Amino acid sequence: MKITDAVRSLKGVGDKTEKSLNKLGIFTIEDLIEFYPRGYQSYEAPVYLSDAVPEKRQAIIGYLHRELVRIPGGRVEKTSGTLIEDGRRLQLLWYRMPYLKKQIISGKNYIFYGTVKTKNGQWTMEQPEVYEPEAYEKLQSTVQPVYSLTEGLHQKTLSKLIRQVFDEDPLFEEYLPEDLREELKLSEYNYAVQNIHFPENREALGQARRRLGFDEFFLFALAIQRMKHFRERSENRHRAASLTWAGAFIKGLSYTLTGAQMRAWEDISRDFSGDHAMNRLLQGDVGSGKTVLAQLALLTGVQAGYQGCLMAPTEVLARQHYESFVRDFEKFREDTGINIRCGLLIGSMKAGEKRRIYAAAASHEIDILIGTHALIQEGLTFENLGLVITDEQHRFGVNQREWLSGKGRTPHILVMSATPIPRTLAIVLYGDLDISVIDELPARRKPIKNCVVDTGYRPAAYRFIEKQVREGHQVYIICPMVEESEMMDLENVIDYTDRLKNILPPHICVEYLHGKMNGARKDAIMERFRDNEIQVLVSTTVIEVGINVPNATVMMVENAERFGLAQLHQLRGRVGRGEAQSYCIFVQSGKIDRSKERLEILVHSNDGFYIAGEDLKLRGPGDMFGLRQSGLMDFHIADLYQDGDLLQMAGDCAKKFKNELPENLERRMNRYMLMAGKDIVL
Repeated sequence: MKITDAVRSLKGVGDKTEKSLNKLGIFTIEDLIEFYPRGYQSYEAPVYLSDAVPEKRQAIIGYLHRELVRIPGGRVEKTSGTLIEDGRRLQLLWYRMPYLKKQIISGKNYIFYGTVKTKNGQWTMEQPEVYEPEAYEKLQSTVQPVYSLTEGLHQKTLSKLIRQVFDEDPLFEEYLPEDLREELKLSEYNYAVQNIHFPENREALGQARRRLGFDEFFLFALAIQRMKHFRERSENRHRAASLTWAGAFIKGLSYTLTGAQMRAWEDISRDFSGDHAMNRLLQGDVGSGKTVLAQLALLTGVQAGYQGCLMAPTEVLARQHYESFVRDFEKFREDTGINIRCGLLIGSMKAGEKRRIYAAAASHEIDILIGTHALIQEGLTFENLGLVITDEQHRFGVNQREWLSGKGRTPHILVMSATPIPRTLAIVLYGDLDISVIDELPARRKPIKNCVVDTGYRPAAYRFIEKQVREGHQVYIICPMVEESEMMDLENVIDYTDRLKNILPPHICVEYLHGKMNGARKDAIMERFRDNEIQVLVSTTVIEVGINVPNATVMMVENAERFGLAQLHQLRGRVGRGEAQSYCIFVQSGKIDRSKERLEILVHSNDGFYIAGEDLKLRGPGDMFGLRQSGLMDFHIADLYQDGDLLQMAGDCAKKFKNELPENLERRMNRYMLMAGKDIVL
């Protein structure tokens, strides 16, 4: 078996399974092996029914007094049984599993693993896993992988296919020299990939995660190094010495720029008139005022006679930028008589609209073009593109910045990020960029009021939400999951939305949003929320990079302990954008231990850079058995904050390798760079 073989070559993969695997981006054996678990499940000691806890995933030991029965009626065949103990009854319910009637014998002890749900006083466990006590005891000493799935695939199917691959001899050739691995205390690569899927124990899982996390950062650093080598510092072909238009724009603002904004603007201004093209990262916390600096930079470029463009990660955000730019530049025209021509290019436009924008950009009838990934399409050309800005830079692939800058002759590049990364790590991540930091928030913004509560606070929170909506405001509620998971007992947006519709008055519109929706549906939901047609939006973290809704005053985060503080801070930035007081409610579920100490950091500070640093100090090795923590950069295994030491180590290690790489390392890096355009993002 070769890693380049099609996944179809595996035993048990037919047309249907192959199609499902392809949906997950799995086409080859290598793709399958690199489809890492999104979390892990450890099995706790079983309890008797009298000690069971409602709404919790758990193992219950007991026996059936009667045989399983088939429940007639309905489109789906159901099989049912009942556990009875000390007057308590638990109905066990399975769908499309009639064969269990022959396998589960009444009067014999079994362990039933699942979530106990209660409705109208009745306890139910749907689709429980069934184990004999001896088998479950063996399972307790293991850590089981949990994979992201699609329709037609099950956890057991995916695990079985991956195990089949590992039955072969070592698949991968180690590309790190042995002496370097020993120096860095990293495990061998084949050991790491096997133990990330099927860990021998928690220590082995930790070693695997460390090695593969290092690999991600190392290949990333090599890719950045390669890009920097080929580009080096380009000659400044688009000088912009005059800042009079920018000065007039600043004078016309209804507020005063902060000292940090002015320092960043001075950095950008020097780049415009320097010997080399600008290649700068503008890093600023949520709400720090990066957009106005983008406007000043674009305005300065237009004054110098060239065009500029700004790329945003979503159509809604691009349209929002366009509308605010048109509004602000219209006021600028009224004040100065200078007309700035803006255009919008997004994927959902009709072909005729796109052709009109293409023609206007090519003939310089547009000075500033704002758009999404549509800006990097081959059909778009500029007459004289001199400045490229990418907003929320961590959402774009490594190569996309290069593709966009290729639309002009070495244009100035300004990338903006709200990710609060400590400067030492930013130097590695953005090794080819100069860095400016906006570390102040505008004085006009009211600090968000925060609280950390347990699940018992929900009724009071719902009353508060209803009050805020009555006053004309809107609300975000964040859940960590899209739908109910087989293995993780966490809130999910679909079930939560249904529950909330029954709790809140019918005149309050509650809808959900998640990343599995198609782009058009996501944009439609976000636009309806922006227009206050939706008052309560239940969402996953997909709104982390979202629209500006000044009317949203409340954010409630369920299972808050499952997120990193940096991501929670990023999410919190969706509220507090208007003049009204805003609030953030962090709901902690499960055990209240050190996670409360972490969450309290958010209560006492609204400074993203401080929060990121404190998060790094508190978390140490982190919780490798839960969800990924930071969420701010889409590495598969590595976590920017949890693994800051690995990132620094990988950056130093990459410097030891010059342009000539060993053949197997060159292959790994090339594969990484190929994947980077759609997966690994800055």
